[in-house]
Amino acid sequence: MSNPLDKKSQAWSALFSEPMSELVKRYTASVFFDKRLWRADIQGSLAHAEMLAAQGIISVEDLADIRRGMEAISQEIDSGHFAWKLDLEDVHLNIEARLTQLVGDAGKRLHTGRSRNDQVATDVRLWLRGEIDLILQLLADLQKSLVEVAANNTEVILPGFTHLQVAQPVSFAHHLLAYVEMFARDTERFSQVRRRTNWLPLGSAALAGTTYALDRGRVARSLGMVDENGQPQICQNSLDGVSDRDFAIEFTAAASLCMVHISRLSEELILWMSQNFGFIRIADRFTTGSSIMPQKKNPDVPELARGKTGRVLGHLVGLLTLMKGQPLAYNKDNQEDKEPLFDTVDTLKDTLRIFCEMIGGQVHPVTGQKEGGLTVHAQAMEAAARKGYATATDLADYLVRKGLPFRDAHEIVAHAVKAASSRDCDLSELPLSMLQGFHPAIDQDVFEVLSLQGSLNARNTSGGTAPVQVRAQIARHRARLGPA
Repeated sequence: MSNPLDKKSQAWSALFSEPMSELVKRYTASVFFDKRLWRADIQGSLAHAEMLAAQGIISVEDLADIRRGMEAISQEIDSGHFAWKLDLEDVHLNIEARLTQLVGDAGKRLHTGRSRNDQVATDVRLWLRGEIDLILQLLADLQKSLVEVAANNTEVILPGFTHLQVAQPVSFAHHLLAYVEMFARDTERFSQVRRRTNWLPLGSAALAGTTYALDRGRVARSLGMVDENGQPQICQNSLDGVSDRDFAIEFTAAASLCMVHISRLSEELILWMSQNFGFIRIADRFTTGSSIMPQKKNPDVPELARGKTGRVLGHLVGLLTLMKGQPLAYNKDNQEDKEPLFDTVDTLKDTLRIFCEMIGGQVHPVTGQKEGGLTVHAQAMEAAARKGYATATDLADYLVRKGLPFRDAHEIVAHAVKAASSRDCDLSELPLSMLQGFHPAIDQDVFEVLSLQGSLNARNTSGGTAPVQVRAQIARHRARLGPA
């Protein structure tokens, strides 16, 4: 009687007396989402095989066969001709089974001294490291886009808000550079996550290490898992090596905060684009129309980014919940780390890429001409800044310079604002005689103080909104980020 199990379908099937249920196969398989790890899996396997050969654990002939087989598999996957099989559960067993088909016993020897537990932990780290590198470049591109828009709008006056009420005038460039600071911090966080991701679990085997004389340092150096001095970064506890998912949680936390920054920017773009503000126009290619209202241009891209932020935040909570109850070492629960991690990476990359183009424009593929992203309506911004008595604090500061205590000056200006409001005019439109009625120290020079441009220029401290300070910040960011 033939064995009911196809022993080639599972690496562990000899122990079992009945085949796995088809329902369980579908429930436990990960191949249709983890196959994206295939490059990292082959990269890690080749480094492992080279080390095994160097240590005399497999022959140089086996290594040559493994290299040849992996090259063929890479070509098959790249061309779309690789047959991914549900029966083989995951990317690792699919590649190993195909390798054994191609090169025979050499393929069976590849798994010497490792487990799928340390193999998958290594693959995910290698894959995520590469994705972080792409995200760091996209963050740099987005910052450059914001800096260049800022450079063209240093003198444009925007009403600065607190509580969404007009507060003080600011340079529009200064406002944009606030987001550059946020994304610069995101860059630092992702760089730190990359360093902690770039550690080698391979060699931990299933959970306790291995009896083979592995050279883990060689593998780490081969895979670039080294510190700034070129020293290998090897997970020092085998139990932790196979079960740690801190790096995935840290990445998702950094991605969540980055998406929160994007969501805040999105909210402002949505407000600024509305007819009630009219501060900017987003290029038509980033908007949609209405099925019933022909006059509409909807800011779908920033709205979707705002919505997708919640999705990424949910992945962070999911990963934290996934890990909170697990005993050491590896558990099947950890298979559930991949889909939220993969979706977080995809969502963040897509969002950053589209925001780079929406803010900074893009080069037309045919004409080679730069197509703009945001169009700034400077007059609408300045008109809005004139509506909310944005220079009231400047008048208070003016009186302080004349010798009044700030609290007294604050009270006087409140009466002046009340008078201007009753006359439906700006503070700068009140006659000098009326202003002097609030305090005799007020003189003709007050009108420069009460002007929007004067208010901007007066805030000439480091980090302030004065155009001279804004231009200095732009120069600093350009030097940090390199050419646009």
